[in-house]
Amino acid sequence: MPSHVRPGSADGQAVKPASQLAWLSLAMFLGMTLWFSATAANAPIVAEFHLTTAETAWLTMAVQGGFVLGTLISAILNLPDIINPRRLFAIGCVLGALANVALVGAGGAVALIAWRVATGAALAWVYPPGMKVAAGWFEERRGAALGMLIGALTIGSAFPHLLASASTTIPWRTLMESASALAVAGGLIVVIAVGDGPYVASSARFDPAAVVRVFADRGTRLATLGYLGHMWELYAVWTWIAAFASASFGVVAATPSSPAGSAVAFVTIGSGAIGSAAAGLFADRIGKARVATWAMLVSGVCSAVAGVAFRAPAALLFVFAVIWGVAVVADSAQLSALVAQYSPRDHVGTALTVQTCAGFLLTMASIRLLPIVAQTVGWQWVFVCLAPGPFIGAYALRGLTGSRA
Repeated sequence: MPSHVRPGSADGQAVKPASQLAWLSLAMFLGMTLWFSATAANAPIVAEFHLTTAETAWLTMAVQGGFVLGTLISAILNLPDIINPRRLFAIGCVLGALANVALVGAGGAVALIAWRVATGAALAWVYPPGMKVAAGWFEERRGAALGMLIGALTIGSAFPHLLASASTTIPWRTLMESASALAVAGGLIVVIAVGDGPYVASSARFDPAAVVRVFADRGTRLATLGYLGHMWELYAVWTWIAAFASASFGVVAATPSSPAGSAVAFVTIGSGAIGSAAAGLFADRIGKARVATWAMLVSGVCSAVAGVAFRAPAALLFVFAVIWGVAVVADSAQLSALVAQYSPRDHVGTALTVQTCAGFLLTMASIRLLPIVAQTVGWQWVFVCLAPGPFIGAYALRGLTGSRA
């Protein structure tokens, strides 16, 4: 049997990994629309509920906090390894959709923040399990596969910004309801159309020492350190690029936001799909660590010089957004692929979950830091404080770039 075709369903038909990846990527795209749904609708929510600056910041960070909480619980209990990851993915989509749509009936800041925390916690059962499912279908081309999957994630994260930029007449509650409906569809797809691959265990016994065991390997530790440097930058850029662009276009408000700013955010986040896919194609040939290092160096430079693009003509700002968007997420899938590669076969899910938990915990600090810095120095040079992250991450990967890993 050709290496690209693996045994599939019980009726003996063959299942192609490529088709499984396509369905899984679609499901990931639909499920991850929940992540930035409220961020894309930030301005009307703030205006309607008269949120303070602190409440607005917590609303923005709430989904990150919920995700950290969810991944921490999942890692301790080994949930992505003791529960079939496809079922866990579907459960996360449904619970996340319910929490997200509950924002429609929220009565104030506390409820808004609480439901966003719940949404983030549910997404902890979508993102890491989805990566485990993809890793199970690929071994030699795992970097490319995870690159395609992360590309779908970035498009899903960007999609609410596209809706917000396309029409200012779309009520924010409609955005929430639409994102929830899409997430439910994603959960159905992963149960109906996606199977379990042969390269990772679909389930394993609970091991209370699994978290310690998977990080006993030096390669896993170095890849995770690189991931932390990458995450210091990534979500802070994704979260605040709309505010940066709006300020660049001359929008003056307590929470800078505009259709043009949302358009820049969509281009920045959405172009990451190109970066993820392209990085995956090269990574399996020349090395995942090497490609991740190059991506972090480019994105680190973009963070350092972003202020030069401030007040630039719109066309130049959009070009810069594409370059940064491609580089800032191109390393993500490869860092996860490295962790999957070095981890024990029966606890790949736990390793990926711990990696994402640590990374997203760090994003809460960088996301909160940027608006504080902006109040002092303005939005023009605010991204400079993110540059150390990818440079440190690239330095951490030096121990892995000598091989084809």
